[in-house]
Amino acid sequence: MKFGIFDHVDRSDRPLARQFDERLDFVATADRLGFYCYHVAEHHATPLNMVPVPGVYLGAIARATTRIKLGPLVYLLPLYSPLRLIEEVGMLDHLSHGRLEVGVGRGVSPYELNFHKVDPESSREIFIDAFDALLAGMTNDRLTHQGPYFSYSNVPMELRPLQRPHPGLWYGSSNQVGSQWAGERGLHFSTLGPVAAAKTYIDIFRAALAKRGGPLTVKPEFPGGTVVGINRSIVVADTDAEAIRIAQPAYDRWYANLTKLERENVAGPKITKSMFADVGEAVNRGTVFAGSPTTVRAAIEEQIATLGVNYMSLAFYFGTLSHEDAMRSLNLFASEVMPKLEHL
Repeated sequence: MKFGIFDHVDRSDRPLARQFDERLDFVATADRLGFYCYHVAEHHATPLNMVPVPGVYLGAIARATTRIKLGPLVYLLPLYSPLRLIEEVGMLDHLSHGRLEVGVGRGVSPYELNFHKVDPESSREIFIDAFDALLAGMTNDRLTHQGPYFSYSNVPMELRPLQRPHPGLWYGSSNQVGSQWAGERGLHFSTLGPVAAAKTYIDIFRAALAKRGGPLTVKPEFPGGTVVGINRSIVVADTDAEAIRIAQPAYDRWYANLTKLERENVAGPKITKSMFADVGEAVNRGTVFAGSPTTVRAAIEEQIATLGVNYMSLAFYFGTLSHEDAMRSLNLFASEVMPKLEHL
Protein backbone atom coordinates (compact mmCIF):
# COMPACT_ATOMS: atom_id res chain seq x y z
CA MET A 1 0.00 0.00 0.00
CA LYS A 2 1.34 3.41 -1.00
CA PHE A 3 0.19 6.92 -0.18
CA GLY A 4 0.38 10.09 -2.23
CA ILE A 5 -0.86 13.67 -2.06
CA PHE A 6 -3.74 15.15 -4.05
CA ASP A 7 -4.16 18.92 -4.22
CA HIS A 8 -6.77 21.17 -5.79
CA VAL A 9 -4.74 24.20 -4.69
CA ASP A 10 -8.09 25.92 -4.18
CA ARG A 11 -8.34 29.54 -3.07
CA SER A 12 -7.58 30.11 0.60
CA ASP A 13 -7.95 33.24 2.73
CA ARG A 14 -4.30 34.26 2.16
CA PRO A 15 -2.54 36.14 -0.66
CA LEU A 16 -1.92 33.85 -3.60
CA ALA A 17 1.85 34.40 -3.65
CA ARG A 18 1.99 33.34 0.01
CA GLN A 19 -0.23 30.35 -0.74
CA PHE A 20 2.18 29.21 -3.45
CA ASP A 21 5.18 29.63 -1.13
CA GLU A 22 3.43 27.57 1.55
CA ARG A 23 2.55 24.84 -0.95
CA LEU A 24 6.16 24.54 -2.08
CA ASP A 25 7.20 24.08 1.56
CA PHE A 26 4.40 21.54 2.06
CA VAL A 27 5.34 19.43 -0.98
CA ALA A 28 9.04 19.58 -0.11
CA THR A 29 8.13 18.16 3.31
CA ALA A 30 5.99 15.42 1.73
CA ASP A 31 9.00 14.59 -0.42
CA ARG A 32 11.22 14.17 2.63
CA LEU A 33 8.57 12.10 4.43
CA GLY A 34 8.40 9.51 1.67
CA PHE A 35 5.04 10.08 -0.01
CA TYR A 36 4.81 8.40 -3.39
CA CYS A 37 3.44 11.13 -5.67
CA TYR A 38 2.09 14.68 -5.63
CA HIS A 39 -0.98 15.03 -7.86
CA VAL A 40 -2.45 18.41 -8.78
CA ALA A 41 -5.85 19.16 -10.29
CA GLU A 42 -6.56 21.29 -13.33
CA HIS A 43 -9.67 23.52 -13.37
CA HIS A 44 -10.40 26.83 -15.03
CA ALA A 45 -12.13 30.08 -14.04
CA THR A 46 -13.01 28.76 -10.60
CA PRO A 47 -11.59 29.22 -7.09
CA LEU A 48 -11.41 25.44 -6.89
CA ASN A 49 -8.03 25.60 -8.62
CA MET A 50 -5.48 28.40 -8.60
CA VAL A 51 -2.96 26.54 -10.78
CA PRO A 52 -4.94 26.11 -14.04
CA VAL A 53 -1.63 25.85 -15.94
CA PRO A 54 -0.24 22.83 -14.07
CA GLY A 55 2.99 22.68 -16.06
CA VAL A 56 4.14 26.05 -14.73
CA TYR A 57 3.35 25.08 -11.15
CA LEU A 58 4.88 21.61 -11.44
CA GLY A 59 8.05 23.06 -12.91
CA ALA A 60 8.54 24.87 -9.59
CA ILE A 61 7.60 21.74 -7.63
CA ALA A 62 10.08 19.66 -9.62
CA ARG A 63 12.98 21.87 -8.58
CA ALA A 64 11.90 22.01 -4.91
CA THR A 65 11.82 18.21 -4.54
CA THR A 66 14.09 15.26 -5.28
CA ARG A 67 12.21 11.96 -4.87
CA ILE A 68 8.45 12.37 -4.92
CA LYS A 69 6.77 11.71 -8.25
CA LEU A 70 4.54 14.48 -9.56
CA GLY A 71 1.95 15.17 -12.17
CA PRO A 72 -1.51 16.44 -13.02
CA LEU A 73 -4.50 14.35 -12.06
CA VAL A 74 -5.60 15.28 -14.61
CA TYR A 75 -4.57 17.23 -17.71
CA LEU A 76 -7.84 18.22 -19.40
CA LEU A 77 -6.93 16.96 -22.87
CA PRO A 78 -9.77 18.63 -24.84
CA LEU A 79 -8.28 22.01 -23.87
CA TYR A 80 -4.82 21.29 -25.30
CA SER A 81 -3.01 21.07 -28.59
CA PRO A 82 -1.58 17.54 -28.27
CA LEU A 83 1.66 18.69 -29.88
CA ARG A 84 2.11 21.47 -27.30
CA LEU A 85 1.27 19.07 -24.48
CA ILE A 86 3.79 16.48 -25.70
CA GLU A 87 6.44 19.19 -25.45
CA GLU A 88 5.31 20.21 -21.96
CA VAL A 89 5.37 16.61 -20.77
CA GLY A 90 8.86 16.19 -22.18
CA MET A 91 10.13 19.32 -20.44
CA LEU A 92 8.62 18.37 -17.08
CA ASP A 93 9.91 14.82 -17.21
CA HIS A 94 13.45 16.08 -17.77
CA LEU A 95 13.14 18.89 -15.20
CA SER A 96 12.04 16.33 -12.61
CA HIS A 97 14.68 13.76 -13.69
CA GLY A 98 12.05 11.24 -14.71
CA ARG A 99 9.53 11.69 -11.91
CA LEU A 100 6.53 12.80 -13.99
CA GLU A 101 3.22 10.90 -13.83
CA VAL A 102 0.70 12.02 -16.48
CA GLY A 103 -2.97 11.92 -15.54
CA VAL A 104 -5.44 12.54 -18.35
CA GLY A 105 -9.16 13.28 -18.50
CA ARG A 106 -11.85 14.99 -20.52
CA GLY A 107 -13.06 17.48 -17.91
CA VAL A 108 -15.93 16.89 -15.52
CA SER A 109 -17.27 20.46 -15.59
CA PRO A 110 -19.35 21.52 -18.62
CA TYR A 111 -19.04 25.11 -17.41
CA GLU A 112 -15.26 25.06 -17.73
CA LEU A 113 -15.39 23.34 -21.12
CA ASN A 114 -17.86 25.94 -22.36
CA PHE A 115 -15.53 28.76 -21.26
CA HIS A 116 -13.01 27.26 -23.69
CA LYS A 117 -15.64 26.82 -26.45
CA VAL A 118 -15.44 23.04 -26.19
CA ASP A 119 -18.76 21.22 -26.59
CA PRO A 120 -19.26 19.04 -23.49
CA GLU A 121 -21.21 16.53 -25.58
CA SER A 122 -18.18 16.01 -27.84
CA SER A 123 -15.55 16.16 -25.10
CA ARG A 124 -15.06 12.41 -24.78
CA GLU A 125 -14.43 12.01 -28.51
CA ILE A 126 -12.01 14.97 -28.46
CA PHE A 127 -10.29 13.52 -25.40
CA ILE A 128 -9.73 10.11 -27.02
CA ASP A 129 -8.36 11.68 -30.19
CA ALA A 130 -6.02 13.91 -28.16
CA PHE A 131 -4.90 10.93 -26.06
CA ASP A 132 -4.06 8.87 -29.14
CA ALA A 133 -2.03 11.78 -30.55
CA LEU A 134 -0.24 12.27 -27.22
CA LEU A 135 0.67 8.60 -27.02
CA ALA A 136 1.89 8.52 -30.62
CA GLY A 137 4.07 11.58 -30.09
CA MET A 138 5.68 10.27 -26.91
CA THR A 139 6.60 6.92 -28.46
CA ASN A 140 7.92 7.91 -31.88
CA ASP A 141 10.70 10.09 -33.24
CA ARG A 142 8.13 11.78 -35.48
CA LEU A 143 4.44 12.37 -34.89
CA THR A 144 2.00 11.30 -37.55
CA HIS A 145 -1.62 11.16 -36.45
CA GLN A 146 -4.82 11.55 -38.42
CA GLY A 147 -7.90 11.87 -36.23
CA PRO A 148 -11.28 13.57 -36.31
CA TYR A 149 -10.06 16.57 -34.27
CA PHE A 150 -6.25 16.55 -34.45
CA SER A 151 -4.00 15.81 -37.41
CA TYR A 152 -0.20 15.85 -37.63
CA SER A 153 2.17 14.73 -40.35
CA ASN A 154 5.82 13.82 -39.77
CA VAL A 155 6.40 16.33 -36.93
CA PRO A 156 9.88 15.95 -35.33
CA MET A 157 9.62 14.95 -31.67
CA GLU A 158 12.57 16.86 -30.21
CA LEU A 159 11.15 16.80 -26.64
CA ARG A 160 10.57 13.13 -26.00
CA PRO A 161 10.15 12.33 -22.27
CA LEU A 162 13.09 11.10 -20.24
CA GLN A 163 11.15 7.98 -19.21
CA ARG A 164 10.81 5.43 -21.99
CA PRO A 165 8.55 4.66 -23.60
CA HIS A 166 6.79 7.43 -21.64
CA PRO A 167 5.79 8.45 -18.11
CA GLY A 168 3.11 6.50 -16.31
CA LEU A 169 -0.36 7.34 -17.63
CA TRP A 170 -3.25 7.70 -15.19
CA TYR A 171 -6.98 8.20 -15.57
CA GLY A 172 -9.20 9.71 -12.89
CA SER A 173 -12.86 8.73 -13.19
CA SER A 174 -16.07 8.87 -11.18
CA ASN A 175 -18.32 7.23 -13.76
CA GLN A 176 -18.75 3.81 -15.32
CA VAL A 177 -17.85 4.75 -18.90
CA GLY A 178 -14.53 6.33 -17.94
CA SER A 179 -13.65 3.50 -15.55
CA GLN A 180 -14.13 0.92 -18.28
CA TRP A 181 -12.17 2.97 -20.82
CA ALA A 182 -9.23 3.28 -18.40
CA GLY A 183 -9.15 -0.48 -17.91
CA GLU A 184 -9.42 -1.18 -21.62
CA ARG A 185 -6.47 1.12 -22.33
CA GLY A 186 -4.40 -0.18 -19.43
CA LEU A 187 -3.99 3.13 -17.61
CA HIS A 188 -3.36 3.48 -13.90
CA PHE A 189 -6.58 4.40 -12.17
CA SER A 190 -7.94 6.61 -9.41
CA THR A 191 -11.50 7.31 -8.38
CA LEU A 192 -13.38 9.13 -5.61
CA GLY A 193 -16.82 9.49 -4.05
CA PRO A 194 -18.64 7.47 -1.39
CA VAL A 195 -17.43 3.95 -0.76
CA ALA A 196 -20.22 2.05 -2.55
CA ALA A 197 -19.93 4.13 -5.73
CA ALA A 198 -16.13 3.98 -5.68
CA LYS A 199 -16.24 0.19 -5.38
CA THR A 200 -18.46 0.02 -8.47
CA TYR A 201 -15.97 2.05 -10.53
CA ILE A 202 -13.00 0.06 -9.26
CA ASP A 203 -14.71 -3.26 -10.07
CA ILE A 204 -15.50 -2.04 -13.60
CA PHE A 205 -11.92 -0.91 -14.08
CA ARG A 206 -10.46 -4.18 -12.79
CA ALA A 207 -12.70 -6.27 -15.06
CA ALA A 208 -11.75 -4.24 -18.14
CA LEU A 209 -8.06 -4.37 -17.22
CA ALA A 210 -8.17 -8.13 -16.73
CA LYS A 211 -9.80 -8.56 -20.13
CA ARG A 212 -7.06 -6.42 -21.66
CA GLY A 213 -4.39 -8.54 -20.01
CA GLY A 214 -2.44 -5.92 -18.05
CA PRO A 215 -1.33 -2.31 -17.86
CA LEU A 216 0.13 -0.21 -20.66
CA THR A 217 3.14 0.60 -18.47
CA VAL A 218 3.99 -1.73 -15.62
CA LYS A 219 4.74 -0.31 -12.17
CA PRO A 220 6.53 -3.16 -10.36
CA GLU A 221 6.16 -1.40 -7.01
CA PHE A 222 2.39 -2.11 -7.13
CA PRO A 223 0.75 -5.57 -7.04
CA GLY A 224 -0.05 -6.60 -10.59
CA GLY A 225 1.92 -3.65 -11.90
CA THR A 226 -1.11 -1.36 -11.89
CA VAL A 227 -2.14 1.48 -9.60
CA VAL A 228 -5.70 1.14 -8.32
CA GLY A 229 -6.32 4.23 -6.22
CA ILE A 230 -8.84 6.27 -4.29
CA ASN A 231 -8.78 10.00 -3.55
CA ARG A 232 -9.72 11.24 -0.05
CA SER A 233 -9.44 14.44 1.99
CA ILE A 234 -7.86 14.16 5.42
CA VAL A 235 -7.15 16.01 8.65
CA VAL A 236 -5.14 14.30 11.37
CA ALA A 237 -4.87 15.87 14.82
CA ASP A 238 -4.18 14.74 18.36
CA THR A 239 -7.87 14.03 19.03
CA ASP A 240 -11.00 13.40 16.97
CA ALA A 241 -12.62 16.58 18.29
CA GLU A 242 -9.64 18.72 17.35
CA ALA A 243 -9.52 17.24 13.85
CA ILE A 244 -13.19 18.05 13.23
CA ARG A 245 -12.72 21.55 14.66
CA ILE A 246 -9.88 22.17 12.22
CA ALA A 247 -11.56 20.47 9.27
CA GLN A 248 -15.00 22.10 9.43
CA PRO A 249 -14.26 25.73 8.37
CA ALA A 250 -11.60 24.64 5.88
CA TYR A 251 -13.97 22.11 4.33
CA ASP A 252 -16.75 24.70 4.17
CA ARG A 253 -14.53 26.98 2.08
CA TRP A 254 -13.37 24.12 -0.12
CA TYR A 255 -16.98 23.06 -0.75
CA ALA A 256 -17.94 26.65 -1.60
CA ASN A 257 -15.02 26.74 -4.06
CA LEU A 258 -16.08 23.38 -5.49
CA THR A 259 -19.69 24.43 -6.09
CA LYS A 260 -19.23 28.07 -7.16
CA LEU A 261 -19.89 27.50 -10.86
CA GLU A 262 -22.93 25.36 -10.07
CA ARG A 263 -24.36 28.06 -7.81
CA GLU A 264 -23.83 30.68 -10.51
CA ASN A 265 -25.60 28.47 -13.05
CA VAL A 266 -28.55 27.21 -11.05
CA ALA A 267 -30.34 25.88 -14.12
CA GLY A 268 -27.30 23.93 -15.27
CA PRO A 269 -26.25 20.35 -14.52
CA LYS A 270 -25.03 19.31 -11.10
CA ILE A 271 -21.49 17.94 -11.18
CA THR A 272 -20.71 17.53 -7.48
CA LYS A 273 -23.07 14.68 -6.61
CA SER A 274 -20.28 12.59 -5.10
CA MET A 275 -19.35 15.29 -2.56
CA PHE A 276 -21.17 16.45 0.55
CA ALA A 277 -21.79 19.92 1.97
CA ASP A 278 -21.22 18.93 5.59
CA VAL A 279 -17.89 17.56 6.74
CA GLY A 280 -19.63 15.26 9.21
CA GLU A 281 -21.58 13.60 6.42
CA ALA A 282 -18.41 13.44 4.32
CA VAL A 283 -16.67 11.58 7.15
CA ASN A 284 -19.62 9.22 7.55
CA ARG A 285 -19.74 8.51 3.80
CA GLY A 286 -16.01 7.91 3.62
CA THR A 287 -14.88 10.80 1.41
CA VAL A 288 -13.06 12.53 4.30
CA PHE A 289 -10.89 11.14 7.07
CA ALA A 290 -10.77 13.36 10.17
CA GLY A 291 -9.57 12.28 13.56
CA SER A 292 -6.70 11.12 15.71
CA PRO A 293 -4.05 8.86 14.18
CA THR A 294 -5.81 5.83 15.65
CA THR A 295 -9.20 6.82 14.25
CA VAL A 296 -7.83 7.68 10.82
CA ARG A 297 -5.79 4.50 10.62
CA ALA A 298 -8.84 2.33 11.37
CA ALA A 299 -10.97 4.15 8.78
CA ILE A 300 -8.30 3.78 6.10
CA GLU A 301 -7.79 0.09 6.87
CA GLU A 302 -11.52 -0.49 6.47
CA GLN A 303 -11.60 1.23 3.08
CA ILE A 304 -8.54 -0.64 1.83
CA ALA A 305 -10.22 -3.92 2.72
CA THR A 306 -13.56 -2.94 1.18
CA LEU A 307 -12.26 -1.38 -2.02
CA GLY A 308 -9.18 -3.48 -2.68
CA VAL A 309 -7.06 -0.44 -3.54
CA ASN A 310 -3.27 -0.39 -3.45
CA TYR A 311 -2.94 3.41 -3.49
CA MET A 312 -4.54 6.34 -1.71
CA SER A 313 -4.02 9.99 -2.70
CA LEU A 314 -4.81 12.24 0.24
CA ALA A 315 -5.75 15.93 0.19
CA PHE A 316 -4.15 17.31 3.36
CA TYR A 317 -4.39 20.96 2.31
CA PHE A 318 -7.69 22.55 1.31
CA GLY A 319 -9.85 25.62 1.83
CA THR A 320 -8.77 27.90 4.66
CA LEU A 321 -6.66 25.27 6.42
CA SER A 322 -3.68 27.02 7.94
CA HIS A 323 -0.18 26.08 6.87
CA GLU A 324 0.62 25.00 10.41
CA ASP A 325 -2.42 22.70 10.62
CA ALA A 326 -1.75 21.16 7.20
CA MET A 327 1.88 20.51 8.10
CA ARG A 328 0.93 19.06 11.48
CA SER A 329 -1.58 16.73 9.83
CA LEU A 330 0.96 15.64 7.22
CA ASN A 331 3.63 14.91 9.82
CA LEU A 332 1.26 13.03 12.13
CA PHE A 333 0.12 10.85 9.24
CA ALA A 334 3.67 10.14 8.11
CA SER A 335 4.89 9.24 11.59
CA GLU A 336 1.90 7.50 13.16
CA VAL A 337 -0.34 6.20 10.38
CA MET A 338 1.55 5.52 7.15
CA PRO A 339 4.20 3.16 8.62
CA LYS A 340 1.45 0.95 10.07
CA LEU A 341 -0.42 0.60 6.77
CA GLU A 342 2.31 0.27 4.16
CA HIS A 343 2.45 -3.52 4.61
CA LEU A 344 -1.15 -3.97 3.50
